[in-house]
Amino acid sequence: MFSLDQVSAFVAVAEELHFGRAAERLAMTQPPLSRQIQKLERAVGAKLLERDNRRVELTEAGRAFLGEARRLIALVDSAGDLARRVDQGAVGTLRLGFTAASAIRTLGPLLRRLSEELPGVDVILHERVTPAQVDGLRRGELDLGLARPPFDSEALASRVISREPLIAVVPSDHPLASVRRPLRPTDFSNERVISYHPTQARYFHELTVRFLTNAHPRIDQRVQQILTVVLLVAAGRGVALVPDSARSLGIAGVQYCDLIDGGSESVEEAEIPGRPVELHAIWNRQPVSPLLHRVLDLFDSDAR
Repeated sequence: MFSLDQVSAFVAVAEELHFGRAAERLAMTQPPLSRQIQKLERAVGAKLLERDNRRVELTEAGRAFLGEARRLIALVDSAGDLARRVDQGAVGTLRLGFTAASAIRTLGPLLRRLSEELPGVDVILHERVTPAQVDGLRRGELDLGLARPPFDSEALASRVISREPLIAVVPSDHPLASVRRPLRPTDFSNERVISYHPTQARYFHELTVRFLTNAHPRIDQRVQQILTVVLLVAAGRGVALVPDSARSLGIAGVQYCDLIDGGSESVEEAEIPGRPVELHAIWNRQPVSPLLHRVLDLFDSDAR
């Protein structure tokens, strides 16, 4: 078996056709260079160079071996470059989970950033509700999730990547659509409300329940996806609470309304909700790959 050093020595001599120049190029003396060539020829089992005191020439076997030797050196160089890029998080595969709602405003910009800054990264997308993302992370099926709380903070690390207001969506011809002020919980008393599944869409279920605590709505439907909620509202099946990003869905037949919290009849005395709807990046605490570190750095730079 021959070594990479022997192959590199042969390529230098074959390209220079002069042992002295080849030795200088390799920063070595001629005797060890000659020994490297001799060992290589014994390992290959063929004479690769014709040489005497005046000239060095490639044999037919040497010419054939030179092409393969160059490819071998290039392969070794590219393997080292690949290893360095993997170590730097510049290449690899990212298995990314996301909820349908997170795709409205967050997923597209994130994918563009990844394409621009980490073009060597392949992204495999998995649309899943938050509980399914958590299961996927635990089983090693996902590397990163875009999900809503709550989740197991002991097993999973997380960081908030966006916050937005909670708003109402009502049919365009609904009486609430003509109210020229933010809507308060009591405005939803006796209204048919499209709510969320208490386990599969727990986060929005709890936000809806919390806002409507002092109201007495009629819950007619419980669904999982924001898009489904807005489509049902457009069909006149009721009203609902959704994240502000739902405005971007572009569904006709609905109107979006700001909310105001508190039971006071005075708008000035009521509490205007801030940005309670959070989207988190979640991942397994250990181990964190270089690629995942690079992706998380993108979120940090966006925040800054």
